[in-house]
Amino acid sequence: MARTGPGDIGTNLPPEGKNNNEDQSFPFPKGCLTYKKKKSKNIWEDEEVTEGAHFDDLNDPRPQPEYDVVLKQSVGTEDLFLGLSGKDPSSMSCDSMLIRVKLPDTKTSDVVLDVKETFLSLRTPKYKLGLHLPHPVHKQEGSARFITEREELEITLPLSRSLGY
Repeated sequence: MARTGPGDIGTNLPPEGKNNNEDQSFPFPKGCLTYKKKKSKNIWEDEEVTEGAHFDDLNDPRPQPEYDVVLKQSVGTEDLFLGLSGKDPSSMSCDSMLIRVKLPDTKTSDVVLDVKETFLSLRTPKYKLGLHLPHPVHKQEGSARFITEREELEITLPLSRSLGY
């Protein structure tokens, strides 16, 4: 009977430079391919780097503006009084995300906004904001509006949920 253990996690490839046909100290079958590490000084591969990491510019002296992230959900009377939809107050039942960014002394034409699935980048001549979002969003379906009285940008992004409501 086959049993699995901690040694079965991951790939069953011998270390670099070892070949099963030459060294029988490894419990790998004959003819097993060896793992060859790329000759590179990179610590991570491009696909391993978090989305939005290329926006982090440490030499940029612009300050980060004040911002708030609020999760929203659509609630009707059947949810409030009867609880028919099964929604609860947790973030797993939320439908969208509202991000309020305070941008004093900023015009609407100066704002550059780039939204990815898990990252938001906002640039103005005075401020920069690189924000990793707490939940994945539908980047094409969002909306933004600048409220001049409060000098605040409101960004509404619908959440991308694979399961749920």
